[in-house]
Amino acid sequence: MEDDRDTLRILVATDCHLGYMEKDEIRRFDSFEAFEEICSLAKQKEVDFVLLGGDLFHENKPSRSTLVKTIEILRRYCLNDLPVKFQVVSDQTVNFPNRFGHVNYEDPHFNVGLPVFTIHGNHDDPAGVDNLSAIDILSACNLVNYFGKMDLGGSGVGQIAVHPVLVKKGTTTVALYGLGNIRDERLNRMFQTPHSVQWMRPESQEGLSVSDWFNILVLHQNRIKTNPKSAINEHFLPRFLDFVVWGHEHECLIDPQEVPGMGFHITQPGSSVATSLIDGEAKPKHVLLLEIKGNQYRPNKIPLMTVRPFEYAEVVLKDEADVDPNDQASVLEHLDKIVRNLIEKSSQPAASRSEAKLPLVRIKVDYSGFSTINPQRFGQKYVGKVANPQDILIFSKAAKKRQTTTGENIDESEKLRPEELNQQTIEALVAENNLKMEILPVDDLDIALHDFVSKDDKTAFYACLQRNLDETRKKLNSEAEKFKIEEEDIIVKVGECMQERVKEISLRSKGDTGLASSTQNLQDTIRGKSVAAESSLNTFSDDEDTRELLLGTRSTRSTAGFTRPSKDATGAARGGASKRGSGKGSLKQTTLTFSQSRSSAAIRSEEVDSSSDEDAANEVNEVVENSDPEDSFPQSGRKRPAPRGRGRVTRNYGAVKRR
Repeated sequence: MEDDRDTLRILVATDCHLGYMEKDEIRRFDSFEAFEEICSLAKQKEVDFVLLGGDLFHENKPSRSTLVKTIEILRRYCLNDLPVKFQVVSDQTVNFPNRFGHVNYEDPHFNVGLPVFTIHGNHDDPAGVDNLSAIDILSACNLVNYFGKMDLGGSGVGQIAVHPVLVKKGTTTVALYGLGNIRDERLNRMFQTPHSVQWMRPESQEGLSVSDWFNILVLHQNRIKTNPKSAINEHFLPRFLDFVVWGHEHECLIDPQEVPGMGFHITQPGSSVATSLIDGEAKPKHVLLLEIKGNQYRPNKIPLMTVRPFEYAEVVLKDEADVDPNDQASVLEHLDKIVRNLIEKSSQPAASRSEAKLPLVRIKVDYSGFSTINPQRFGQKYVGKVANPQDILIFSKAAKKRQTTTGENIDESEKLRPEELNQQTIEALVAENNLKMEILPVDDLDIALHDFVSKDDKTAFYACLQRNLDETRKKLNSEAEKFKIEEEDIIVKVGECMQERVKEISLRSKGDTGLASSTQNLQDTIRGKSVAAESSLNTFSDDEDTRELLLGTRSTRSTAGFTRPSKDATGAARGGASKRGSGKGSLKQTTLTFSQSRSSAAIRSEEVDSSSDEDAANEVNEVVENSDPEDSFPQSGRKRPAPRGRGRVTRNYGAVKRR
């Protein structure tokens, strides 16, 4: 591998968590110093590019200070006159689905000497109506190449196609697959649903066969199997892979490990900054220098020297001979002795570090049979000696071991992860209260609630509603081209479509594999005999949403340059092309404002009541609401004139006249 012309050199790192503890006076720069060291190592080792495995940012909406520091570091190390010695030979508009659609070093207006390729993690994943991530900001600045961003689309299991970035340097060819973070439960179901995840293989080219490509996958998911449904099993991944970079797990397991029976190796670089003071984070932090030539690779782990030292210990008080349960002073003296030893231990290898830093110290204390101690008061004496004096101690009790059906004893404390505690999902609330979701799917609401709370996404619920409305009007559009729908039936059809989607998604979540797709089932339902609506349509916030309810567009996109594996080729376009989307034309514009003979006021909501799922509704109560209570339309009496400037639906569906 001495020939540099054919050797591709990649520096691999994951979970930089830029901006972590940015308001802490001692630890605010830790994440940036580690990231700058990573970029400095890339420059020193003369790598071809840097590969990041997600969670570049700690917050979904990083602060201005964090964004400025990140851009400064990338600009300092990535923009230079050094030549880029590899080529991207795949369809870049598919790999980088942004406005520019090409790798950043090919932009003639920028001198990019160190390309950076990154996916998103669970901390900096896309959110909002426009589905944008903080990494999109760096991508728009032409500082990083953001790939692995999937459009799941709609509800239910969903379907994705993973296209590789094809990199070529001399005779070495690498297919780089990226899969940004997807909710573990959903991705787990997708892997177990046939043809939901399609891996696109490179086409055979002149002098190159599919087997000549070295296949790398970088992903960001749970790997620890505390709950099989909330983690991704390595055996879900395709066997043609050669190397897997696994992000999200912070424990540094940098040495590649072979997965039995799968034929590929997995490296877990871990985080570059300690965000959880647990045993796994106390291991030395490393990055990986990966050298690839042909179909062989050589890993070289490089320790990070700017990382703040972290010492961890566990103490069981009842097992200590010099501790008296009735004498708290003896407990304090024993814990003080342990802390002093850890501080002294952390200062020993300081000569190899760039500069001396206050260490992080964490002691997990099993206080069974003892009384607790105030951690803040205990840490006051270590201010200026450790970086975390307020939380040196964490108390726990020995968990009872329960016996499984197989006779294996499982420690309850090992079953829980910090991020899984004190979390309640909408699915659990609905199940506990025996509720029935009739308008919006439970899975969509659960995702919207998570985005609203965890990512401070104020538009999460609006995006959830808008996405369901978009799918509903697509169904109506497909039927409008075949059947004549009277204006009186529009609301009923909307209720039917949305209710069928909820039923279908609930069946999918229970593992019903008999449902091929929600689109086909909805079409079959509407083509059959008309069923009266059984649910209430949500109230729209303004007339614009109502006016655009039945407005939609269809698009057809095609991607070339790849062929699917034979086992996943069902439904794929032949000849190396994959097409997504179908249909022609666009949905005709209309409104939900009825003619004067019925009601000239704009409809804000339409409530349709039903007694049960089995009975067709016999009565349809139409309620016309306005923003002012005193202007509400009476149930009987004279009719109000229609507001000026509003469109009215004529008898010919799809034609709108404005007066």
